[in-house]
Amino acid sequence: MRFFVETEQEADGRWIAEILEIPGVMKYGNTREEALANAEALALRVIAERIEHGEHIVGPIEITFAAA
Repeated sequence: MRFFVETEQEADGRWIAEILEIPGVMKYGNTREEALANAEALALRVIAERIEHGEHIVGPIEITFAAA
């Protein structure tokens, strides 16, 4: 799985990072790096929950995050 993380700086100076391939994965940070890390952590939580609930075929997975 490869996910692209889109980032944008808000008018108030905060950064927002969003992973469009996983609905609802959007996090803020004081820096771009913090926003990226927050979004990646949330994405991993969402993926883990999906696996736990049988929403993902169990098998080897490789996850890559790339800033868009």
